[in-house]
Amino acid sequence: MTTGARVTGTVALVLVLGAGAYATADAHDVVPGIVTLAPPVPDPSPFPTAPGALAPTAVPRALDDLDPQVPPPSPAAVQALVDGLVADARLGPSVGVVVADQLTGEVLGAHQPDAGRVPASTAKLLTGVAALSALDPDATLPTRVLALDGDRIALVGGGDVLLAAGEGNPDAVEGRAGMADLARRTADALALRGTTSVELVVDDTLFSGPTEHPTWDADYVDMGFTAPITALAVDLGKLRPGPNPPRAADPSVAAAEIFATRLAEAGITVTGGPSRAPQPVEGSELARVESAPLADVTHYFLDTSDNTVTEVVARLVAVDAGLPGSFEGGTQAVLRAVGALGVDVSGARLVDASGLAATSSLSPALLADLVRLTTDPAHPRLRDVATGMPVAGLTGTLGDRFTTSPARGLVRAKTGSLPAVTSLAGTVLDAQGRQLVFVVMADQTPPGGQWAPRQAVDAFVTELAGCGCR
Repeated sequence: MTTGARVTGTVALVLVLGAGAYATADAHDVVPGIVTLAPPVPDPSPFPTAPGALAPTAVPRALDDLDPQVPPPSPAAVQALVDGLVADARLGPSVGVVVADQLTGEVLGAHQPDAGRVPASTAKLLTGVAALSALDPDATLPTRVLALDGDRIALVGGGDVLLAAGEGNPDAVEGRAGMADLARRTADALALRGTTSVELVVDDTLFSGPTEHPTWDADYVDMGFTAPITALAVDLGKLRPGPNPPRAADPSVAAAEIFATRLAEAGITVTGGPSRAPQPVEGSELARVESAPLADVTHYFLDTSDNTVTEVVARLVAVDAGLPGSFEGGTQAVLRAVGALGVDVSGARLVDASGLAATSSLSPALLADLVRLTTDPAHPRLRDVATGMPVAGLTGTLGDRFTTSPARGLVRAKTGSLPAVTSLAGTVLDAQGRQLVFVVMADQTPPGGQWAPRQAVDAFVTELAGCGCR
C-alpha cells in the first residue's frame, strides 16, 4: 500500500470514528442534532374548556331577618316602664315618649306622643333621611379650580367642608379630598399653559343667605359647636386641632388662603389675597377633587352629630329641589322630602337642619315613624341612616354611654343635647331579639347639665333591652 493510500485510509477512519462519537453525543443531547435517546415529547393537551357559568352559592348573612314568630313585649309592661320614666324627676316636667314594635308599627307604650318638643340633634334624622331619599347616595361633592380671564383662577366650592389642608386620604370621610392634591393638579395644568403666577378668586355662591342662624347663641362659633355655613371649608373651619375648637369667621376665605399656600409649595405664585366672587364664575376646569360619597357623609354627621356638615347637606337638598341654599330653603326641602315618604310633617317646625335652634318642634311620633322607615326593607336607600346612628357603648356620641350596660351594642340611636334638652331616638333589641323603636324627648330638664337626664334615659333603654315580658 502506498503512503498516500495509507494517509487516505487513516483520514477516513478518523472521520468515521469522529462521526460516530458526535452521533453518540447527539443521541445523549450533549451537542446539537436531530438524534436523541430522550423519550418523545407527548402531544400537547387540548386547550382546556372553560366550565359553564354556575349560579353563585348563597352567602351566609351576618344578621338574619327579625323573627316574626317572636311576639313583641307586653304593651302593659312597656307602658309601665314609660310611666316610670315620665315620673323620673331627672327629666323634668316636659317629657314625650314612644315605644313601638319595628315589624308591625304597633305602639307598645307612649306619653304625649303627638306633642311637639325641642328635638335638639335628633332633628338630624330628618336631614339624613331627606338627603338619602332626594339625592344620590353615591354622589360626591366636587371642589374645582377654573381658569378665568387673564391669569385669574377661581376656587369653586361644591359643598365639601371636610377638605384636608394637605394630602387627601382616599380611605377617609373627613379629609377624603386634600388641598395639596388640588394645588398640585392645578399647578400641573398651569404649567402646560406656561403660567407661574395667578390671582385667586373664591366662589362659594352655591349657598346663600346668612351663614349663622339668627336664633343661634352668638358664642356657638367660638365655642366650636358649628362653623359659619359656607360651600367650602377645610376641616370644618377649625382653627386648631382638638374637640370643639373655635372656627374661622369665614371658612371659604380661610380655605382659599390654605389653597394659596399649597399652590406656592407647588411652584405657583399667588399675587394678593383671595377675593370673593359676587356671583357664580365660568371658566374652563383646571383641576378638581371629590369628597366621600354622600352616604358616608351622612354616616359622619349622624355618628358625630356634627352641626356644620348637617346644615351643608340640608342646603344641598334645597339646591337640588330648586330652592335657595339657605337655612330656610334647607329646612323647607328637608320637610318636603320627608313628607314625600309618607311621614306626617304637618305639625313639624324645623328652624334649622342640625337641631342647634331651640325653637324647632318635632313630635316623638314623627321621629318614631322616621326611625321605623329607615329599617323598612321597602326603603333600602334609607338603611344608611339606620346604620349610621351611633352604637351604644361603642361608637360616636354613644361611645361613652351604656359602657357597662347590658344594652351595650344592642342600641342604635341619635342623641340630642341642648341646655335643658335631652333626647334619644333609635332602635333597641330586647331580650327575645325583637327590635323596638323608641323616642324619648325631654325639653325642660332641671339645671345641672346632661349627666342626670342621660342616666335616666339610658336606664330606661336598658330596661327595654332586658325586657322579656311577653
